Amino acid sequence: MSRSLPLALALSVIAASSATAAPRDDVAKIVRSPAFKTVTATLDKDHDRTVADIVTLTEIPAPPLKEAERAKAYKAMLEAHGLTDVEIDPEGNVMGLRKGTAGGPVVVVSAHLDTVFPEGTDVKVRREGTKLYAPGVADDTHNLAVLLAWIRALDAAKIRTKSDILFVATVGEEGAGDLRGVRYFFNQGKYKDRTKAFFSVDGLSPSGITHIGVGSKRYRVTFSGPGGHSYGAFGIVNPMAAMGKAITDFYEVQVPTSPKVTYSASVTGGGTSVNAIPSKVFTEFDMRSADAGELAKLDARFKTIMQQAVDHENATRSTSVGKVSVEIKPIGDRPAGQTAKNTPLVQSMAAAIEAMGYEPQYDASSTDANAPMALGVPAITIGGGGKGGRAHSLDEWIDVAKEGRAKAMSVGLAAILAVAGTD
Repeated sequence: MSRSLPLALALSVIAASSATAAPRDDVAKIVRSPAFKTVTATLDKDHDRTVADIVTLTEIPAPPLKEAERAKAYKAMLEAHGLTDVEIDPEGNVMGLRKGTAGGPVVVVSAHLDTVFPEGTDVKVRREGTKLYAPGVADDTHNLAVLLAWIRALDAAKIRTKSDILFVATVGEEGAGDLRGVRYFFNQGKYKDRTKAFFSVDGLSPSGITHIGVGSKRYRVTFSGPGGHSYGAFGIVNPMAAMGKAITDFYEVQVPTSPKVTYSASVTGGGTSVNAIPSKVFTEFDMRSADAGELAKLDARFKTIMQQAVDHENATRSTSVGKVSVEIKPIGDRPAGQTAKNTPLVQSMAAAIEAMGYEPQYDASSTDANAPMALGVPAITIGGGGKGGRAHSLDEWIDVAKEGRAKAMSVGLAAILAVAGTD
């Protein structure tokens, strides 16, 4: 026996179905169009040029906080591709506008300039068959070249979008950069209140949709004390003992698995000699979660544990020549956020993935998209289309075999066109 749905529920089901259908229909229309077939053909024809751009950009060092040389080169590339309003903003981000026909809010498409590798790292690209090896070649230099390829393909197909598309190469995405480029863009930049949607192109898989931004809190915790001779001053407080207890006690903390919360004591150092009680030692800590509330709870517990470990050491050993103290210095603070699966942005990307014959893979990560997500701006991170491995290692690689690359590269562009609208 069938039963009819209550009117309100029926209407909500119809609305949800319509919301899903609209992006799917828009994407299907784009992918079937002769213009988009020209896009894919152009990406294929320009294969060697795209590979050459990858090599050129990879071999321009962009160590943490020192991306200026690569930024200057990328600015020249955007200018050569005919974008307007090309500039390097005060934080170092490079951007250029591809004008639409309707104006209004912009669709931002970004990749990051910086790598994790320190100044002086050999970034010469080595080619073995179809594979390119070099630090940073995949993360994220490959996608800087993909953005250029997309611009050329759009021009070749004579596609005009309704919304302006702003192509951006950000600084400070990795590590100590702490998203400084995209933070500036959304908090102080001239487009901060003019962004309709944000695509971070950071990764390779054409199937991935990072719609959850994993937030993080990072600290360097320094424990200081009077120090002294390991034999002659034995019995006085030792900052290393306080640090050891702090780490041990912190690792007793039980955190939820859903939402996932993680922590790590990652880097440590200090002391002067094997026969000296150290006067200063440090450890760096990393805490992460996509749930801002859970991350805040862990952050508060962490700080309490650090201080309790110091108090315990001062109560346990002699403070006759001084006490142990602790300094908790922030070295990273990435906001958590997410763009819901039922938003047009995520649905458009999923529709593009399916239309091109792939299966959407939803993910959580920490990328430039965290910043707009935390501000409520629709944002996702997607792959530029390709295969690679060993990211953040000296033998990082990508495979630039021509077969299938144009198809994989075109996935993200189909979603961008759906969000920007086409005439």
